[in-house]
Amino acid sequence: MTNTATFHAYFGYRDAPAALRWLEKAFGFETTMEVPDDKGGIMHAEMRYGGVAFTLFTDEPGYDRPTRKGDTVGHGMYVAFDTQDEVDAVYATATAAGAESVWMPELSEWGNYRCRVADPEEYEWTFGTHRPGQPANW
Repeated sequence: MTNTATFHAYFGYRDAPAALRWLEKAFGFETTMEVPDDKGGIMHAEMRYGGVAFTLFTDEPGYDRPTRKGDTVGHGMYVAFDTQDEVDAVYATATAAGAESVWMPELSEWGNYRCRVADPEEYEWTFGTHRPGQPANW
């Protein structure tokens, strides 16, 4: 049996147009689709970086956001890179763009070189060298 499924996330941003520009600048994502709504927001947008892709839209209803307890809200996005240098580079550009540092780049107890930041709307983004679903190489 061939598995053709892919996994994609979606986010409601209170200021989706600003989020698109920030995600481009801070993380290097490319906006591949941007459909404005009639209120100055975003009805539907798509972003990608290599094999990572997700959608976002304007959060008109004002969805509840979990608060961080310790170093996490309990969920977030994880982006896998090939090298520690890539993790270091995205951490540098993200924090320079105003991301809140949660974890500086470092080696985890289980062998993943990673960092975590929170974007201006407090979504968590972790960047690391481990690829989920692949055998550990440690």
